[in-house]
Amino acid sequence: MVLIVGLPGAGKTSWARRLEQDRKALRLTPDEWMDALFNTNEVDGRRWVLESEMLWGVAARALTLEVDVILDYGCWSREERDLFRTRAQALGASAEIVVLDLPFEVLWERLERRNANLPPATFRASREELTEWSAKFEVPTADELQRWDRQLVVKD
Repeated sequence: MVLIVGLPGAGKTSWARRLEQDRKALRLTPDEWMDALFNTNEVDGRRWVLESEMLWGVAARALTLEVDVILDYGCWSREERDLFRTRAQALGASAEIVVLDLPFEVLWERLERRNANLPPATFRASREELTEWSAKFEVPTADELQRWDRQLVVKD
């Protein structure tokens, strides 16, 4: 299992799509499911249920069948990341993390471009929201990263 972590605009879905092709893996991107299931990409309680229960159920089944899974989840808190890591490892799967920790201004430039030509199943984000989300993002520490079987941190 590979968990892709980062704020909006960091390139999580682009990374997930590349890994999906490279590894012939199952990619689970909640934004796509939110739009299809609820006709919204608003972040609310339904998203957590979707990620932690519905999509995890699909991921867990794939992992037990020895199919690689890419979770394009964001996971801003250590608690969320620990949950998915321990679940994968309990199934006997390796747990990898890709952390996309880009500077705020780079994220905002990317979001401005994305907002100008919004792809389907993608939400619009304001600078104010990005500021709020950045304050909530717990960047993984060296101690946390050591708990993963493999890790990659991208800073630019």
